Amino acid sequence: MTVSGNRRRVLSDDRVERIVRAVLGGERQDARISVTFLGRDAMRELNRRHLGHRGPTDVLAFRLSGPDGTLVGDVYVCPWVAQREARTRNITHEEELTRLVVHGTLHVLGHDHPVGPGRMSSPMWMLQERYVRSLQ
Repeated sequence: MTVSGNRRRVLSDDRVERIVRAVLGGERQDARISVTFLGRDAMRELNRRHLGHRGPTDVLAFRLSGPDGTLVGDVYVCPWVAQREARTRNITHEEELTRLVVHGTLHVLGHDHPVGPGRMSSPMWMLQERYVRSLQ
C-alpha cells in the first residue's frame, strides 16, 4: 500500500490505508494498491492521456497484474474535483474523498458501473455506498 501526493490532502496516509484494507477485506481479495492525490492540472492531463477526456476528473483507477500474478492497482484522486462535488452534494470533503478511494479500489478489483443515469443505481455504486457508510 502506497499513498502519495500532498495537494489539498484531507485524509491521512493511515486513513487511506484503512479504507483500502477495509475494501480488500470486505471483498476477500488481495492486491497491492497505490493511491495518489493529484492536483487539478495533473489529473486533467492524466484523464486526457489515458481516456481521451477533457478536463479533470475525480478518480481514475488502473488495474494491472504483477509479474508473479499479484493484482496491482493505481488509484488517482483529485481533491480539487472532490471538494467541488462535496459542496454540490452538501457533504464533507472527507466523505467524498473516502468515496473516491473506495470507488477506485473497487474498480481495481474488477467492479464496474454504467456511464450516465444508471451509474448511481448500479450494484457497484450500492456496494461503494455501503463501504462509505461503514467507514464513517
